[in-house]
Amino acid sequence: MADTAEAQTQTKAKAELDRARAGDTRALARLISLVEDESPRVRSVIKELLPSTGGARIIGLTGSPGVGKSTVTGALVGAFRAAGVRVAVLAVDPSSPFTGGALLGDRVRMQEHATDDQVYIRSMASRGHLGGLAASTPQAIRVLDAAGFELIIIETVGVGQAEVAIASLADSVVVLLAPGMGDAIQAAKAGILEVADVFVVNKADKPDSQQVVRDLRNMIALAEQVEGGWKPPIISAVAVRGEGIDELLGRLDEHWSWLGSSGELARRRHARAREEITALAFAALRGRMAAGHVEELASQVADGTLDPFQAADELLRPPAD
Repeated sequence: MADTAEAQTQTKAKAELDRARAGDTRALARLISLVEDESPRVRSVIKELLPSTGGARIIGLTGSPGVGKSTVTGALVGAFRAAGVRVAVLAVDPSSPFTGGALLGDRVRMQEHATDDQVYIRSMASRGHLGGLAASTPQAIRVLDAAGFELIIIETVGVGQAEVAIASLADSVVVLLAPGMGDAIQAAKAGILEVADVFVVNKADKPDSQQVVRDLRNMIALAEQVEGGWKPPIISAVAVRGEGIDELLGRLDEHWSWLGSSGELARRRHARAREEITALAFAALRGRMAAGHVEELASQVADGTLDPFQAADELLRPPAD
């Protein structure tokens, strides 16, 4: 019976994917909702989608709140669409404490692309997940990849030191900073210098923007350089006027070429798979702990009928069918 149910789920997923590839945004939304809601059907759906994945280019944008991530994202979408690229955007927002949903509306921030059927924009709630990313983001990326989007942009909520989590999902990481916010110093503290592939100092028409650029240059110069490695460029931009966007596009294309020629793309995607497997394993373990099994084991350890090593082994043992 279970095999029959899984076969039916895969058949339905394939039909939904075919509709999504044909431009049916409702079918695509249903697939992502399935992933976001952590439906039991997700395993079968991802298994069906897997052969169609691996072709999308993934760009991550991160930075503190207020630096203009959504404005830069909108400008990038326009630039890539002008080149004929089919684009999807996952905008990860803070969760509503009442509904668990995203506080900000995706169409509110990028209205100029809302009528383009070659652009799909989706807000996802982080739901308290560390790193500014929703826990379901890797699977949502897989759905969009399978649906035929050539470029996927992930725009994350700024959450300080945990922003580095985006590096495990993106091929290229763009870190946005702005003058007057102490961003350059904060970036150094948070370890963001190590994960940024491109820096964008937005709102460059404001005072002290060149000071931010100088601070970044000094920090990059102090960082250990690997021979043949990528040195992150620094771009000054005024995204609301479109200034600096062409340079950003060019630098991203240069980085994409370097990823392929250096073998770094394969390494990053291997690391991404490793992180995803680890996260799923920990989630399964947390589920078992939440189910109360750990309390029973703790009682046995406390009364001396079970040693802690045996208890840990028992917790990790797969449940009987």
